[in-house]
Parts: sequence; structure tokens; C-alpha cells
Amino acid sequence: LVNQLPEANLILLRHLFGVLHHIEQNSGVNQMNAFNLALCIAPNMLWLPSPTGPEEESKSTKKVALLVQFLIENSGEIFGGDIASLF
Repeated sequence: LVNQLPEANLILLRHLFGVLHHIEQNSGVNQMNAFNLALCIAPNMLWLPSPTGPEEESKSTKKVALLVQFLIENSGEIFGGDIASLF
């Protein structure tokens, strides 16, 4: 799916997840592992198109957080092993 994105979107995602991966690599110092980062970032990345109840919104946020966590933890494989070279 990532390869089907427009190039500008892919570049943005590579940079975003490159930064998040870099932060996660220093979680021993900053306490921001992939799970914590995902909880902070996920609600701002994807959301349901129409207003829903709190229960449905909570389920949706958890699913997005799991996706973001997966993308952070696997960013090298998903966006290319040279993700660190973006810096």
C-alpha cells in the first residue's frame, strides 16, 4: 500500500516515521517507545470521517495506534533500510 501512495505523501511519511523511529531508538533515555509515540501521534493522523460515539472512537483510536506502532517499529523495512540517512 505504501508504494501506491503519491511520491510527495511517501516522502512525508518516510520523514515522519524516520523521526519517530529515531526517537524510539532513544527510548531508554526519553521513555518514548513505539507504543507511547503511537498513543500520542495516532489520534492526529487518522480519524473517522463522521462523528461517532465515544466507544466507536476509542476502538478506532486503538486500531490507528496499533498501525502507527507497527509503522514505527518496522519503518526500515517499510520505507527503506536507509531511513536513518534522511538526517
